[in-house]
Amino acid sequence: MPVADQKKKQIIEAAIAEFQEKGFLGASMDRISERANVSKRTVYNHFDSKDMLFQEIAQCMVDQLNAALDTPIDPDLPIREGLIHLGWTEGNLLTTPCFMALVRMIMGELIREPDLAVDLTAKMNKLVVFEEFMARATRDGKLKADDPKRAAEQFLGLIKAQAFLPNVFSGAVVSKSEMQSIIEESADMIIARYGV
Repeated sequence: MPVADQKKKQIIEAAIAEFQEKGFLGASMDRISERANVSKRTVYNHFDSKDMLFQEIAQCMVDQLNAALDTPIDPDLPIREGLIHLGWTEGNLLTTPCFMALVRMIMGELIREPDLAVDLTAKMNKLVVFEEFMARATRDGKLKADDPKRAAEQFLGLIKAQAFLPNVFSGAVVSKSEMQSIIEESADMIIARYGV
């Protein structure tokens, strides 16, 4: 990795730690440079401001979310297996302590900056992927979801209500085995509601 890229990575990692510990308002570019073991000038060479640095970190979260969804799901799978596979695109992230810490840090700022929340939501394609799955399953006669978007929101909601919302504020992370149960039960509920 080129030196400039390595320093940028160090700055981002240091900023995540600083924002988690101090919050956005309490975070200091001086402390970020100290944590990253780089000069303040180097920090500003990569990021014009604390806002720009925070936006870069938020984009990292979006990129992780979108990359997790970039997993093709075999349309020939039985519907339950397909739903479970789809559920794990979210579940793998929610069982990763580093990702959950990043989300916790960003969520605090989303409350303070609603425009940032709108911007991040527009960049995420998670719901679109879930909606496309529901629409395809309906076209293939595996589900009967007259409103695929609503079915997608419900499936995501079932998973997040158990694996994300209770843990995002507590700092806990569900285990892989807990997530397996959550995803299977959520898939069964979707099949009970929309199955043919």
